[in-house]
Amino acid sequence: MSTVNTMRAIGQDVLGGPEVLREVRLERPSPRPNEVLVRVHAAGVNPTDWKHRATGGFLGEPPFVLGWDVSGVIEETGLGVALFKPGDEVFGMLPYPFGHGSHAEYVTVPARALTHKPSVIDHTQAGALPLVSLTAWQALVETADLRPGQRVLIHAAAGGVGHVAVQIAKARGAHVIGTASAGKHDFLRELGADELIDYRETDFAEAVRDVDVVLDTIGGDYVQRSLRTLRPGGILITILPTGSKELPVAAEKLGVRATEMLVDADHHGMRAVAGLVEEGRLRATVAGTFPLAEAAKAHEIGDAGRTTGKLVLLVD
Repeated sequence: MSTVNTMRAIGQDVLGGPEVLREVRLERPSPRPNEVLVRVHAAGVNPTDWKHRATGGFLGEPPFVLGWDVSGVIEETGLGVALFKPGDEVFGMLPYPFGHGSHAEYVTVPARALTHKPSVIDHTQAGALPLVSLTAWQALVETADLRPGQRVLIHAAAGGVGHVAVQIAKARGAHVIGTASAGKHDFLRELGADELIDYRETDFAEAVRDVDVVLDTIGGDYVQRSLRTLRPGGILITILPTGSKELPVAAEKLGVRATEMLVDADHHGMRAVAGLVEEGRLRATVAGTFPLAEAAKAHEIGDAGRTTGKLVLLVD
């Protein structure tokens, strides 16, 4: 394939471990009406990336290019796009799950999935934020309607979604309780967490009571056990939906609520995230950066499940 009008991307032809990822050369896409072509500067890597790499998830069988986070510069606008012009710095999240493809030099994105990148952060920061920030915003603000003085329990509080959720909850004036290993407690206190539980030493389901909101980022038995920590009328949101009917039934028996949620691209949400960034209330902790060609190394680290904050691919 000629290098004219092509681009580098990280693709895979089979499901499996990080070793299935390889640099490929693909045709550079063109924006359709209401889309923009973004020259990617940075793109976060999230647990959903390595899960889809290994299992196919919502995407089924490869070949495909992963990546939902993006920060970059508008290269071209499609017909009807009024929000942006070529040269604008933007960041956002591609529509989840079928809008993937940001682990590449260029990607087309619906214009209203993006917003202008705050000037106070670089592309690395901006590339780390979208998926985790929108997840936390949509769960805590739009779904739970978290209010000042309410108590919120955030599981895996030092993880990608968790450490951002702590900051968003504090920006909303909430009292934040987080679960994390003891070595991450100082980090979380710096972000504003009020109470911390070492899940290796303490059963959170026995130690926590009367919370208004639980944000579950772990799944498994954490979901059912978390219901007991809620006050009457409280709500649990899990971002790992199973489609089972058992959770809302169990919640109703306890006089609480529970809902499953998938994050999706959202211009309004990204503007809210950008506002928090500009106010100095929100920042991603970047655990590591990798050149695009070393995406497999980022996946190896992600697979271990011990990352504090976010991993980011940098596109030259």
